[in-house]
Amino acid sequence: MVLRDVFQGVIVPRAANTVLRVSRYLLRGLWALWPRAAYRFIRDPDLREDFLGTFAPFQLVALLVMWLTLLILGWGLFFYGIRDQLRPHGLSFIAAVYYAGASLLTIGYGDILPHSTLARMMSLVAGASGLAVVAVLISFLFAIFAAFQAREQFVVTIGARSGMPPSGIGLLEVHAHAQLHLDLANVFRDGQAWTAAVLETHLAYPILALFRSSHDYESWVGTLGALMDAASLVLSTVDLDGQTYSGVRGQAKIQYELGRHLAHDFTSYFSFTERLIPDQPTPGIEPHEFQEACERLQRAGYRVRDHDPAWAEFARLRSAYGPQLNALARWLEIPPVQWIGDRSLVVRHQKHITTK
Repeated sequence: MVLRDVFQGVIVPRAANTVLRVSRYLLRGLWALWPRAAYRFIRDPDLREDFLGTFAPFQLVALLVMWLTLLILGWGLFFYGIRDQLRPHGLSFIAAVYYAGASLLTIGYGDILPHSTLARMMSLVAGASGLAVVAVLISFLFAIFAAFQAREQFVVTIGARSGMPPSGIGLLEVHAHAQLHLDLANVFRDGQAWTAAVLETHLAYPILALFRSSHDYESWVGTLGALMDAASLVLSTVDLDGQTYSGVRGQAKIQYELGRHLAHDFTSYFSFTERLIPDQPTPGIEPHEFQEACERLQRAGYRVRDHDPAWAEFARLRSAYGPQLNALARWLEIPPVQWIGDRSLVVRHQKHITTK
């Protein structure tokens, strides 16, 4: 079972969602407790965020320890079953586990020896499996941190291009003020490569999804949301007429389709996030928030289409990915950014203002 889990979780280059994945149960079990402990015992938001940021490295170490421990225990059960073929006679279960660990880690003290062909061959197999698992786990660590660094490099870049925290409106505003309207096509093109890399690496290694950004108010979910919201605004609201801007709209369309693919695949793999998705698709924002966004875009120099058809199209586009991104952000306990994350406080505040 452990070797199968290591094979599917580290070597197989695609998501493997099976009931026999012990790593999956460890991930779900620990994450169910970690945020609860953070919100119960840590009052300072910055310290709480630091504590939540330690989960993924801790989970990674716990995963490696669990794999090795269960593997040693499994071999210990096997050697205890053939203990009459080991010397000295009458080995206890603890001694069999000790011999399994010595064989698996290729220590070989020599105080327990195999005295049959089966015992000798299986001792060699145990040692080979131990070397193979350790080698695979080392490469696993390098792959995890390389993917994390590549992801965060783009997150920081988008933060500089869209403000802090990142948002789709901010992305469009920054490029308008800098007279870089045409550069939006390059931003969406780079975003497509980043989205595809996140989709590939984070489904192959789900622990990556829980690695939090090294910088405050930034996250990979927030970055994806900023790209998707910017693409949706370009496709539905911002009036970019002429052949010159056709490339921007085309790249925005590809970014939208790829980002929607990622959002649906992630919520499908992390199936327990589906309880956070409403039964009826909604854009996740209110019409007056969209109106405020239109006013900001107009002040930045964009021409904006008529409100009613623009809102209808934007709501349709955002309903296809907004609920999924919100569910991921809430499950990952990511600090809310504009239009992404737990908006319950925002909604309550708006209701209070309306009542007043």
